[in-house]
Amino acid sequence: MSASDFGDAEASGHRNGEPHANGRTAGQIRLAQEQPLTLGPLQIDPALRRVAHDDGREEFLQPRVMQVLVALVRAEGQILSRDDLLQCCWSGVVVGEDAIDRVIGRLRRLADWAGGSAFDVQTITKVGYRLTSSAPRADSSAGAPRATRSSICVLPFANMSDDRQQDYFSDGISEDIITDLSKVSSLFVVARTSSFALKGQNLDVPQIARQLHVGHVLEGSVRKAEGRVRITAQLIDAETGGHVWAERYDRDLKDIFALQDEISQAIVAALKLKLLPEEKRAIEHRGTTNLEAYNLYLLARRYYVAGCGGDTRALEAIERISQSAIEIDPSYARAWTLLGVAQTLLHFNYGRAGESGLTAIQRALALDENLAEAHAVMARHLSEQGQRDEAFARADLALALDPESWAANSEAARLYYKAHRFEEAIGYWEKATVLPETSRSDPGLLMSCYSAVGDDEGAQRAARMALARAEEALAQDHVDGAAIGCGASALAVLGKPDQARDLVRRALLIDPDNLRMRYNFACGAVMYLKDVDMALDLLDSVFAKMSVSWLRHAELDPDLDSIRNLPRYRALVAAAEQRFAAAGVL
Repeated sequence: MSASDFGDAEASGHRNGEPHANGRTAGQIRLAQEQPLTLGPLQIDPALRRVAHDDGREEFLQPRVMQVLVALVRAEGQILSRDDLLQCCWSGVVVGEDAIDRVIGRLRRLADWAGGSAFDVQTITKVGYRLTSSAPRADSSAGAPRATRSSICVLPFANMSDDRQQDYFSDGISEDIITDLSKVSSLFVVARTSSFALKGQNLDVPQIARQLHVGHVLEGSVRKAEGRVRITAQLIDAETGGHVWAERYDRDLKDIFALQDEISQAIVAALKLKLLPEEKRAIEHRGTTNLEAYNLYLLARRYYVAGCGGDTRALEAIERISQSAIEIDPSYARAWTLLGVAQTLLHFNYGRAGESGLTAIQRALALDENLAEAHAVMARHLSEQGQRDEAFARADLALALDPESWAANSEAARLYYKAHRFEEAIGYWEKATVLPETSRSDPGLLMSCYSAVGDDEGAQRAARMALARAEEALAQDHVDGAAIGCGASALAVLGKPDQARDLVRRALLIDPDNLRMRYNFACGAVMYLKDVDMALDLLDSVFAKMSVSWLRHAELDPDLDSIRNLPRYRALVAAAEQRFAAAGVL
């Protein structure tokens, strides 16, 4: 399914680490093989990376976080050293010391989310970590746990500028504050996905606090005009409704970076939390001191966060805007990363000749080696070069650097998908579908994985998500081929084959030359409509113009397995291979 990601030609898995000598952690944690666990009121499903609370809430953990949680639970109260965790959860991959700190911080926030009684992760100075749990199983009649005071939801700041197009700037300020606060290990911060989902809703603070189980809510507004910026912010205690802290800032726009630092540190102080020196340094690291470059980066990122990876026009816009930011500040690593993302997708997903994005990503990493998105894109390039193990290792590093990165989760899912290790791919794509930058094609790939493992309930759930994103794409002024292609498959999975065929007809009338959409329609025709002739008719023009990377993807795509040996399909493949051989690219 979906030509949103085209991978390497080897359907072979990631190498597993050897068991640790002390035997306490039973060797490498392989999430797909781990049995469900119970921890107080929590039901933990390692394979799906899902943590479900007795009160109905659920969280999806980043793979590394789930691995460490499983390792600590397995240890049954024994202390695990950092070396133990690196061996069983990182497969010996060398990562910075702060990688484990971030994972432990995330587990402590999970403990807060669970109500503070399910478990605790203790640091044994200069020795390691230990998980303790003394709480009995939660009584379902007790209601939701009381939110801890070290938890916060940052609502998207309202754009009070006269220009409504400045939403990207106010959203960017909000996102940066969320990112800053997320670096504070003693604070649980609601993910951007959840907080931004409340944008435009008329909810009061107690409602928000109950819905997201937090102790505090930050809200505010941004007005940008004539070289000035005015930011108002107020931190509200969810229990009392009172203001813990409030401030209005009226500054020159060039002071925006210092202002963001000031707001984040004021919130930490108001919550009476300790800010570690490395956390303070991380908050103050913006990547650029040039306001114009920063403004352009926020604009480019707006397209990226909107999930427009399926639209070549949006990718080309990201490329142009990022190049403009780099011309202003050649040392702006985040802008180099966005440039590399756009060029990589245009090159591999759409077969655009010329710059592949590799140069931009290499430049980004030379400037800042801790950029998770850049490492994730590098993993894509490594897999395209046939360096499978190196690609997995790079994806692991990206996830260690930022568990909440869509690029890192999506790339890990793609690697496992190409290796036909669908259970593991499912966990990563489940996470990817709820992250801010999620592609509209992610649910289609998730649907393909669930179908491959025979999970009809999972496939239908993914189908509903895919259909919603297809309808969103159709409502806009452009055709997102990946989303609409997945939407047709979703209709078929949901038992609406006639509507699926009608969507195919309408979409092809609107954009008959959209090869990505035709490919996804063909996958759906094979898998869900069981119409081989329709699929092959759709694939004729696709194989005539597809890239080498796309051909490799098609040869591994499980959705096409049932037609792979048909003479007409083999003829399409042979013709494409001859075309590449004649051009000297195969």
